[in-house]
Amino acid sequence: MRSTGGSPRLADVAEAAGVSIATASRAMAGTNGVSAAVADRVRETAQRLGYVANIHARSLAGGSSTTVGLVVHEIGDPYFSEIASGVLDLARQRGLTVQICHTGRDPEVELTQIRTLVAHRVSAIVVAGSGFVDPALERTARGELEQFTAAGGRVTVIGRHHLRADAVLPDNLEGAREVTRHVLGLGHSALAVAAGSRTLTTVADRLAGVHAALAEAGLDPAAVPVVEAPFTRDGGRQCATRILAEHPATTAILALNDDMAIGCLTQLRRDGVAVPDRVSVTGFDDVAVAGDLAPGLTTVRLPMAEMGRRALELALREPGKRPRRATVGADLVVRDSTGPVGAFVVDAASGA
Repeated sequence: MRSTGGSPRLADVAEAAGVSIATASRAMAGTNGVSAAVADRVRETAQRLGYVANIHARSLAGGSSTTVGLVVHEIGDPYFSEIASGVLDLARQRGLTVQICHTGRDPEVELTQIRTLVAHRVSAIVVAGSGFVDPALERTARGELEQFTAAGGRVTVIGRHHLRADAVLPDNLEGAREVTRHVLGLGHSALAVAAGSRTLTTVADRLAGVHAALAEAGLDPAAVPVVEAPFTRDGGRQCATRILAEHPATTAILALNDDMAIGCLTQLRRDGVAVPDRVSVTGFDDVAVAGDLAPGLTTVRLPMAEMGRRALELALREPGKRPRRATVGADLVVRDSTGPVGAFVVDAASGA
């Protein structure tokens, strides 16, 4: 019978959904043993009744937390914001709360944040963003996470890491290859790359895709300058300034994420450099604002919210015998920030 007064109880949800209290509890927690149809019915009933799980009571009764941890590099970067939205959306549906930690791409800070999440007894940890090319930079974090999983916790990563965990892997290499082919197809050969630190696996993989496309076109990848700066909007501004100062013949800048590309566009506009007439600019990720810029940003689309959702889904499943891999595609999106080589190149070649 429905409780009179106060907030609805789990028993009220179970009665209204026509299931046992145990089934309702499993459905709300997202654990195994409940069909998808029944779980959806229970969650829809809970939402309709305005039921809010008593997290403290559930932890005492079941011995497990209904909080999950999300570790991101830069919460202000739209890439991570959109991944977080996918994690938060699924967590809400499953009656979970999310504790978000910010690392600034510093492996020591990342380690501290992981230890904090473990100390707070989260049930799962999603590590979003790039790993580090040098396995030694992740060795201590790997040990912490292995202890966490041995104690019953779950871990999923987004991107390539030296961690023994389920992973959601965007096709960074092929996406970078496609956007480079697009720029080459517009007649550009004086390219430069705006990159984050090459210690990051995401940067290494995307740069490998750029180099693969250059080699396919018969160009020497070593002849294309790679300017490194923080993998942020400010870093993109720094890269644009350096590229045009050190490589003034450049007609196309390939930024390895959208945040850097937006910084490049900002700096070029401040300097009175026309895009794309003088310099074409590309990004990578297709963050929500990419199509609203002026000019709209040519970029590579990753399904970031879906990546966050899939990562949490993996973390909520029973562990497999070996780490599972979920790959996601990368699609070229052409907008107005790229165009054919302009008159600047013709004038420079003629000495005019």
